[in-house]
Order: sequence, then structure tokens, then C-alpha cells
Amino acid sequence: MRPPGRRDVPSARPALPLLLLLLSPLLLGAPRGVNAGSVPAELRVRVRLPDGQVTEESLQADSDADSISLELRKPDGTLISFTADFKKDVKIFRALILGELEKGQNQFQALCFVTRLQHNEIIPSEAMAKLRQKNPRAVRQAEEVRSLEQLHMDVAVNFSQAGLLSPHLRNVCAEAAEAIYTRQDDVRFWTEQRGVDGSMFEALPKEQTELPRCGQVRDRGKPCACRYSLSLAWYPCMLKYCHSRDRPAPYKCGIRSCRKNYSFDFYVPQRQLCLWDEDP
Repeated sequence: MRPPGRRDVPSARPALPLLLLLLSPLLLGAPRGVNAGSVPAELRVRVRLPDGQVTEESLQADSDADSISLELRKPDGTLISFTADFKKDVKIFRALILGELEKGQNQFQALCFVTRLQHNEIIPSEAMAKLRQKNPRAVRQAEEVRSLEQLHMDVAVNFSQAGLLSPHLRNVCAEAAEAIYTRQDDVRFWTEQRGVDGSMFEALPKEQTELPRCGQVRDRGKPCACRYSLSLAWYPCMLKYCHSRDRPAPYKCGIRSCRKNYSFDFYVPQRQLCLWDEDP
């Protein structure tokens, strides 16, 4: 496997086929004129970022493939996407990071981080596909802030075989073919519990834990331990249930929204592949 690196120009295609309509009072129910056989559609929601700025987020769901995704662009131009593949127990984070051409950087750098999906992390795809919003101009802010998750990514994924892990990887991580990372614990689950072929995984150098942080390395040609942090500023994380005198059991009536931050540590063979990581 070639060492992680950068590629040229991103094609900003959607990570998944779309299927949904969404929220304002955040109600569940099929919108008028939409049924299970309808053409997939994209829902765009305005969300408030942790720094107070507002951006537009695209949410997509495919109940047939049992997958969902979201995508947002940060104020600095970085494109963040998240894909949940419920069928394969896989979640994919992708970052397309714009380079600074005046500093000799490439136009952009792509990263993909792949981890095990826990099914209680986000609402099911069929519920996401039924969400709708009445006021598309409303700015959404997460009701719950979940704790930071710090992840040590010590395995590289071979892009040519990645479709066996999740069919979405071939599309979502196409620009990051040489920079797809995961963890030993997740590899163990996929190979032992899901029967995934382990030959697509390659352990990264063990000295990663002993290397200095990239922000402390002056020589751009030296290996170092890189850190990349991202935030899912707003996503439907739980279903809400309501009670009624007319119904004997609680029924789904909306969603609870969450925000969650992630921090990924991983090996890079050259400091220049981690120019955003400054000395803490």
C-alpha cells in the first residue's frame, strides 16, 4: 500500500443517494405526495456551528440501502461529510481540506476515517427519511452536546478492496484513496463478527505513539503523529416519543438533535501532509 498522501481536485459529489424530507417542529410522517417509491430528495438545514457561525447542512437517507449521510461546509471552505452504513456497521468521516496555494500546498487534501457504527448513535434511516421541516429558514442548534471522542487510528485501509467493508467507501473516500484510516479494535470486530476479509487492512508503523506531534516538527519531510479534529454540529441522534389518550402506547413524534466532536490521531510519513496541525 502506498503511504497516505494527497490527490488533486475534489469532485463535490454527494456521498450517498438521497431520500428524505426534514424537520422544524421536527415531526415524523411522510410528507404529502411522497411515498416509499418516490424519487430520492435532499433536505438542507441551516445549523449553528460551535463558533456561532451559521452554515447549511445537507442530510440524506436511503432506507433501502439502510444508510444516511450528512454534509456541511465550514467557513474556511473545508467540506465535512459523515456516512452511516447500518447494514455493514460502518461509519465514515471524510474531510476535504483546502490548501494554501501561496504556501506551496496542493489545492486540497482529503482524509477518511472509518470506525464501527453503534446503532444507538443516530436515528434509523427509515425514521430519517420521514422527517420534514415547516420552516427551512430556521437556524438549528443542537439540544445535546455529546462528549468529545478521541480516536487513535492505527490501521490503513486499502482503497481497492474498501468496497467489501462498505459499498459507500468507494464513492465517499475516492479523493482520499491513499489516506483512509481505521482502528485495530474495529478491524477485529469486522473480521471476527462480520466476516470481512482482513487483507484490506495494513497496520501503520508502531512507532507512531513515540513520534512527536506534527506541530512540533519543523522538517516537512519527517514523519510525525498528526491530529485532525472535526465536529458534527447538528444531527438527529434520538427519536422522541409522545403519549396520547387516544393511543395505548407511546408513538414517535419527533427527534432530539445532538452535536459531537471527534479528534483523530494518525501517522503521516511527512510533516507536509499535516500542515493544519499546529504546536499545541
